Amino acid sequence: MKIEIPEKKKLVHEMRIPIRWGDMDAMGHLNNGTYFRYMETIRIDWMYSIGCQPDPKGEGPVIVNAFCNFYKQLEYPGEVLIKMYVSDPGRTTFESWATMERAEHPGILCAAGGATTIWVDFPAQKAKNLPDWMRQRVES
Repeated sequence: MKIEIPEKKKLVHEMRIPIRWGDMDAMGHLNNGTYFRYMETIRIDWMYSIGCQPDPKGEGPVIVNAFCNFYKQLEYPGEVLIKMYVSDPGRTTFESWATMERAEHPGILCAAGGATTIWVDFPAQKAKNLPDWMRQRVES
């Protein structure tokens, strides 16, 4: 399957993640939960790269919904090339998306998923408007 990302999604980050032996399940392929871990890894790596380090005494991003669609198995050994996209900034939220392919077979989609992120005032445990600097990062 070829990767087709709609134009409204903005590529913001990519990285390679080694597939570890311990990430496999009894069927010999990547455990379903590991795909979510990979999406978490790239989201956190992107956030840190733009200076967004959540402060439990301040504010920051929280994931309120996540999904993943599986197209082709990933197996050890190898590396996953994961790309992260963002879109749809709202008053308090934005969407993040990820595509995963084997690094040695670029362009062949193995999985794709995403998450809805809400900006939160952590002490108040309430949604807060997306800061202007984050909105600028997410807008196309």
